[in-house]
Amino acid sequence: MSIQLIEVYVPNQAFATFERNLEQFETISHWNSSEANDYMLVRILVKMSQSEDILNYLEQAAKENDDFSALLFSLKTYIPHVEDKKEELEETKENEEDEKELLRVSRHELYSVVFDSSAISKSFSWFLLLSAVVATAGIVKDSPAIVIGAMMIAPIIGPFTAVAFASVLGDYKLLRRSLISAGYGLVLPIGIAVLFGMFFPLPMDSQEFLSRNNIELIDIFAALAAGAAGAISFLKRAAEALVGVMVSVALLPPAVVFGMMLGDFNWQGAITPCLLLLVNTSSIVLSAIVVYWVSGIKPVNWQEIQEAYTSRKYSLLFVSIIVLVLAVVIFFIQFYQS
Repeated sequence: MSIQLIEVYVPNQAFATFERNLEQFETISHWNSSEANDYMLVRILVKMSQSEDILNYLEQAAKENDDFSALLFSLKTYIPHVEDKKEELEETKENEEDEKELLRVSRHELYSVVFDSSAISKSFSWFLLLSAVVATAGIVKDSPAIVIGAMMIAPIIGPFTAVAFASVLGDYKLLRRSLISAGYGLVLPIGIAVLFGMFFPLPMDSQEFLSRNNIELIDIFAALAAGAAGAISFLKRAAEALVGVMVSVALLPPAVVFGMMLGDFNWQGAITPCLLLLVNTSSIVLSAIVVYWVSGIKPVNWQEIQEAYTSRKYSLLFVSIIVLVLAVVIFFIQFYQS
């Protein structure tokens, strides 16, 4: 059972109302202490699946009273453990019901993670630069191991899942920030590869290079699976680095090969890796939007809910059309090649 701790600093004049409202939520336990003359500290122990409802209430309370503040902590364990057999059976039944759903962390925790992962920082730039150099070396040496190693350090999963998350929430400020970061995450590797293509011959005997100059309809399904896996890893706060490898494999090598072609002024040869890059990018965002939508992520306020509905509807429609158009293009390419 995943347990979280919510610490709430409640102004004294609002404490009585807060305590009454807290009774409508399911909690494991909660206790109060006086931290200052003007505040009460309330610690609330809850299951992860129940924390979002409380956080939604706290979000509304903070908008009405600026003196409200809250912190969320994820806990590794809780003592005393449940020892009563009846309670253990009830917990097992609850866990089985949770497994039938896409159990996720709260929207507030997700927003914090996504917001951080969509930022262009020095560490993001260095990891991106180094992963591009390593990926270029792996493609030139025709070494799948080196290419996979580059994917391990490529931080591309964050901005692209952030684009989908912002689209579902209708948060245009976060969407703009994420699109800039995602574009930067592709332009920098392409720029590195362009420099290589200008000064070195293309590795025409490398299978890693040649495989990115071949595109099939199956590539769309692979990218859709990568995007869904990336979104689910964020929802469950799983091992994102491992899932990020799958997303990076779909994005970084095609970007590097595309850059090499541009650096060599091989405009016709650049079409296929560019098409592959567009297919993978659109498919990853599309599947991530669907996963976030199905998981039930939405704002609280009625106006924000309406904006989010409009945003995700048009985002889903726009990206779906792009994927369908690219699928038709790939079909005709395969048809004429055969």
